[in-house]
Amino acid sequence: MLGKEKSKRRIINITVAMLCIALVYSLVGTVFAAGDSNEVASIFNMNVPIKGSENVPRISIGEFLKNTVKNTGINSIINGSEEVENLINPAETTTVPGWQRLVMMAIGFLIIYLGAAKGFEPLLLIPIGFGTVFVNIPGGGMYNEHSGMLRIIYDAGVGNEFFPMLIFMGIGAMTDFGPLIANPKTALLGGAAQLGVFVTLFGVALMNLIHGIDYNMFEAAAIAIIGGADGPTSIYLAGKLAPHMMAVIAVAAYSYMALVPMIQPPIMKMLTTKKERMIKMKQLRYVSKTEKVLFPIALLILSILLIPSAAPLIGMLAFGNFVREIGVVERLSKTMQNEMLNIVSILLSLGVGSQMTPEKIMNPNAVGIIVLGLLAFCVATMGGVLMAKLMNLFLKEKINPLIGSAGVSAVPMAARVSNKVGLEYDPSNFLLMHAMGPNVAGVIGTAIAAGVFIATYAG
Repeated sequence: MLGKEKSKRRIINITVAMLCIALVYSLVGTVFAAGDSNEVASIFNMNVPIKGSENVPRISIGEFLKNTVKNTGINSIINGSEEVENLINPAETTTVPGWQRLVMMAIGFLIIYLGAAKGFEPLLLIPIGFGTVFVNIPGGGMYNEHSGMLRIIYDAGVGNEFFPMLIFMGIGAMTDFGPLIANPKTALLGGAAQLGVFVTLFGVALMNLIHGIDYNMFEAAAIAIIGGADGPTSIYLAGKLAPHMMAVIAVAAYSYMALVPMIQPPIMKMLTTKKERMIKMKQLRYVSKTEKVLFPIALLILSILLIPSAAPLIGMLAFGNFVREIGVVERLSKTMQNEMLNIVSILLSLGVGSQMTPEKIMNPNAVGIIVLGLLAFCVATMGGVLMAKLMNLFLKEKINPLIGSAGVSAVPMAARVSNKVGLEYDPSNFLLMHAMGPNVAGVIGTAIAAGVFIATYAG
C-alpha cells in the first residue's frame, strides 16, 4: 500500500511540475513576442520589436492569459456558438451552441465504447467515433474548407462514390460465391430480404405524418436502403440522393449490422417452429474453378444489360471477385482483401464521423432515421425467413428457414447467426455454408435496389 501511495504522489508531483514548466514557457514566450530577441535584457524592454514583427500587435501578459482562457474548450462549450449552413435553406444559417458540440463528442465516445468494449463492428465504429469527436472539437478546425484533415478525407472519397466503390472491390475479393452457385435457389432468399427496403418507403410516408418530421422521396430512398444492412451501399446511395443525411444513415446501417446477433434471433425463432429449425440440408455440390471465374463476369454483363445504374457497384464487386478466383494475380487479391480494404475503411469511417455534427444529427428527422432503419432491418429479416417457408411448400428437399435471415447484406455475420441458432437446436446441424448463399445474394440484391433508386430518382 505504501508503494502505491508513493507512486501516486510521484505522479502528482511530476504532473504539477510539468504544468508549472508549461506556464513558465508560455509567459516567457509572450514576453519574447513583445520584445527584442537580440539580448536578454531587451526582452523586458518592450520598446524594440522583434525584426520582421513590427506590425504584429503587442500582447501583455494579462491579455495573453485572458485570451488563453477565452480560447479554452471549456469556455467555447459553455459560452461559445457557431454559425453553420442551414440544411433546409442553404441561403440561411443555423446557430449551433457550444453545449451541442459537447453532446456530439459524448455520442462519439459512446460509439467508440460500443466498438472497443462491446465488439460492435469495431473496425468501423471506432474510427467513426473518433471522427465524430474530432469534428466537434471547438476551434479544432478539422473540417475547415481546403485545410481541415476531415474535410479533405470527405471531399476525396466519402462525398462521392470513390471510397464505397473501393470497399465493394475489397468485399468482392473476400467473398466466395461458391455456395450461391451450388444452390441458386437461395438467391430468392437474398431477394426477399430486400422487402425491408421497399416496406420502409411506406414507413417514411407514415413518419411524415408526425409533426416536426419531413422527408422527401430522395431522403426516403436513402433511408430505406438501411434495410439491406449494407454500410457501403447506404453511404453510396446517400451521397447521391441525400448527402446531408449521410452520417446518421451510415451510423444506423453499421449499428444494425453490428447488432445482427441481438436483433435477428428473436425474429427467427418467432417465425419458425422447432421442427423447421432442425431441418438438415444436404452437403452442397462441388463448384469448379471455371464456374467461379465465369460467375462475376456473367453478373457484370447482366447488370450492364438490365440495371446499368447498379453496374458500378456490382462491377467493382465482380472485379474484386474475379481477381480472387482467377488465381494469376494473387498479390492484387491479397492487397484488395487486406491493405487496401483496411486503409479505405479507416478513411471512409473517419469521413462518415466528420458528418456527425449537431445541425445534422440533433433534429427529429435524424431520430426518425434510427427508427425507420430498425424497422427496415427487422422486415428484411422477416422477408428472408418467410420466403424460405414459402419455398418449402413446393420443394422436395426442404430449406431450413433459418438461413433466410442471412438474406441481409451483413457478410458473413448474418450467416454465422443462422448457423449459431441452428446449432442451438441440433449441435450437428451446420448451416454456415448454406447461409452464405443468401448472404452474398443479399449483397447483390441491395446493390440492385440502390441502382433502382438511382435510376428512378437521380437519373
